[in-house]
Order: sequence, then structure tokens, then C-alpha cells
Amino acid sequence: MVNVQTEVVINCPRAQVSEFAANPDNAPRWYANIHRSQRLTDGPLRVGSKVAFTAKFLGRELNYTYEFVEYVPGEKLVMRTAQGPFPMETTYTWADDGGGTRMALRNTGSPSGFSKLAGLVMEPMIRRETRKDLRRLKAILESR
Repeated sequence: MVNVQTEVVINCPRAQVSEFAANPDNAPRWYANIHRSQRLTDGPLRVGSKVAFTAKFLGRELNYTYEFVEYVPGEKLVMRTAQGPFPMETTYTWADDGGGTRMALRNTGSPSGFSKLAGLVMEPMIRRETRKDLRRLKAILESR
């Protein structure tokens, strides 16, 4: 089981941080490994919304679809994918922190088959990458 949580304090209001981070159209701007995102459902983001992502990880291009399974705007977003050798759940939470926002990003998953061995080395890599992604998000939002 992989379970990685990272946090950052962004010196912007929670509404601004959560709106930007929850919008999958912005993912390629702040996630280093995500190159493309495409909404698969129409209308506003809500539980049941689906988004296709294209990412590069460990030198391979990955295509996967996340479904929003919990969404409380400004507070929490939980997305889940069940496809591929490494099913993953990603959770964002946002909370006021002084004059800014504390954003936590958590990735959990249970690799299967060969990926079980990869899971042991993936956790530190996922932690390192998500820390970089949150720093990038902080830089983007604080420079606006």
C-alpha cells in the first residue's frame, strides 16, 4: 500500500487556492508529470465528474481517468481511478492557515502483481514529486 501525504501553506485565500487546484484544466500547469487533461463529463465539477489525464512517470506515458468521488468546494476533493496496474486515490484538502491556505495532497493506492514491488520504491518518488508540485502551485498562485 502506498500512502503519501504532503502539505504546503499558500499565501492566498482558500477560495482562490481550492478553485485553481480543483480545476482539472489547470493540472498541467502545476503537476510536472501531467501533460494533458480532458474533461469527460459536461457541466460544473461535481461527484461523478470524470477527467482523463496523460502523464509521464518512470519514463512511460500513462493515460488514466479519475472520477470525482467526493467534492466539497473549498474544503475537500477526492478523485479515484481503478484502471491500470496501480489504482490510485488522490485527495486534496484546504484549510485556512493565518492569512493563507494549508493545502494537503494525499495519494493512496494498492499496486497489484509486478507493481507490488514497484510500490516499495514508488512511495518516496511520489512524495518527492508531490512536494515539487505543491511548491509549483504555491509559486503560481502567489505570483498572481
